[in-house]
Amino acid sequence: MVMYVLGVVLFALGIAFTVAWHELGHYATARRFGIRVPEFMVGWGRTLFSRRVGETEFGFKVIPIGGYVRMVGMLPPKAGERYGRTRKSGPFQGLIESARAESELQWQLGDETRQFYTRAPWRRIVVMAAGPLMNLILAVGLLAISLLAIGTPGTLTVAYVAQCMLPAPVGGSPSASECPADAPPTPAAAAGLRPGDTILSLNGVRYERWEDFRRAVRTVSGTVPLVVSRDGQEQTLSISPVQTALARLDGEPGTERAAFLGFAPTTDYQRQSVGFVGSEISRYVTRTGAALAALPGRVPELFGQAFLGRERGLDSPVSVVGVSRLGGEILGHDSPLKPRLVFFLNLLAAVNVSMFLINLLPLPPFDGGHIMAAAWESVRRRLARWRGRADPGPVDLAKLMPVAYVVGVLFIGYSALVVLADVFNPLRLS
Repeated sequence: MVMYVLGVVLFALGIAFTVAWHELGHYATARRFGIRVPEFMVGWGRTLFSRRVGETEFGFKVIPIGGYVRMVGMLPPKAGERYGRTRKSGPFQGLIESARAESELQWQLGDETRQFYTRAPWRRIVVMAAGPLMNLILAVGLLAISLLAIGTPGTLTVAYVAQCMLPAPVGGSPSASECPADAPPTPAAAAGLRPGDTILSLNGVRYERWEDFRRAVRTVSGTVPLVVSRDGQEQTLSISPVQTALARLDGEPGTERAAFLGFAPTTDYQRQSVGFVGSEISRYVTRTGAALAALPGRVPELFGQAFLGRERGLDSPVSVVGVSRLGGEILGHDSPLKPRLVFFLNLLAAVNVSMFLINLLPLPPFDGGHIMAAAWESVRRRLARWRGRADPGPVDLAKLMPVAYVVGVLFIGYSALVVLADVFNPLRLS
């Protein structure tokens, strides 16, 4: 239980660092381009702790989800006006002008030349893209540690055989000493697999790398021959894999139904190449993008899982709460340290890839909304110049605030639904 709690805390801290790292990208590039940054906050709601360094207040909020960097002049003033002047608005402009007024709260004399909207479009694109790119950089770094410094299992030598089949409790999977008398043995234990055995072939197919073996074994069904080398002698065992919920192999949060044997390889890991890291990050981005595109269609399923007691989908989305709990299960699992550490790093890398892609969505209030507006402004200015017309000025992103509120409410509602599903019907690693 102690290791489980430690895992939850460590993963939660990892997510907090991920958020701060994202905001650091915005902060550093904004400062580089002379934009004043009054606030740098991790979390939302009431401020728990803050400290002013120079002209920026750094702090932590009470709700440890997300964060923000407040830059002066994120929204341009109404055409023909400047910040600091009072203006009237019609009934249909109330929402827009409210957002514009919020953008002016920390405006002060001397900020005329230090506002976000006054910077060239390409500079604004750099500032807003820097946050997501920091997440991608962190994901690459985590995978590099996992694959270059630790590696992947290099042999098929058995280090650990789970003795019984038990659902993972909140504190993680039980150890062999905790197996009750009526618990069924794992397929590996029932087949007589022992620590020190080296896997040679399964169902007639020979394997040399653990990565190849564990991907292939998930599709096996029925009773099949397992050939091992034991004390220099080849032995053939009969093993019957069982179908159960296992952690996804692509590093994304959640589980999938696959064949389970019940053993772990030795900690003899082989370090991978830089090219392998590149292929893995590409696979993470592709799979995560496909998963994000499918999210809207998962709402009815999530509603049933959160409120109607329906079985949790094995590939169901998970929230920060759920992924932190999975981090706890990983650290609390009774298995060798290296596999747990690799999975922990890969899971945090997957979170960063998700943040990278979500924040690039070309809609306000995501970073991609500002990127889209700046790109369109650049195109619009070029078109005006080619036609010999006057500069049309900055794109008034404030006019998209109604869209931002709708998108924000939908995003918060979806996130709350996933959190409720994680609380009342959590996913488990086994």
